[in-house]
Amino acid sequence: MQNCLIVEDSAVIRTIMAEMLKELGLAPVECGTATEAVDYCRQDQPPVVLLDWDLPGFGALDFLRGVGALPDNERPQIILCATENDPQQFSLAHAAGAAHHLLKPFDKRRLALKLVEIGVIDEAVLRTVGESGETALVLEDESAPQTSGAA
Repeated sequence: MQNCLIVEDSAVIRTIMAEMLKELGLAPVECGTATEAVDYCRQDQPPVVLLDWDLPGFGALDFLRGVGALPDNERPQIILCATENDPQQFSLAHAAGAAHHLLKPFDKRRLALKLVEIGVIDEAVLRTVGESGETALVLEDESAPQTSGAA
C-alpha cells in the first residue's frame, strides 16, 4: 500500500482526507505543518503529497522549496489543495514544483480522478467510488458540520 502525505493545518480536514485516501487503498500520513512535512519527505519519500495552500508560518511555497531541494528521484508528486481558483497562485505553486491541483471542496471521486490521472491509483478504483463520491471535503471552517454524502 502506497503512502500519501497530507499536509494540512486543520485536524478535521486532515481526518476527512485520510478517510478518503484509505477508502481509495492508500496509506495516509498526516502532517500539520510544512516543516514536519519536509522532514517526513526527506526520510520516507512518499510518492504523493496533498498540500494545503494556506498553511500558517512556514507555508506551502516554503514546503515546495524544501522538497525541491531533494534529488529528482526522491521528490513526490504534489497536488496543491486550494480554496480559491487563483491562476497566479497555481502558477507560483507550479513553478515551485506542484504540478497538480484540486479545488476545495472536493469529494472522493474528484480525488480519485486526480490520483488516477497522475498514476498513483489504478483506474479500476474509480468503479468502486461511484458517481456520488460518498465522502466529501466541504469544510470552510472547523466549526461547520461534516457530511458523508455527496457534496
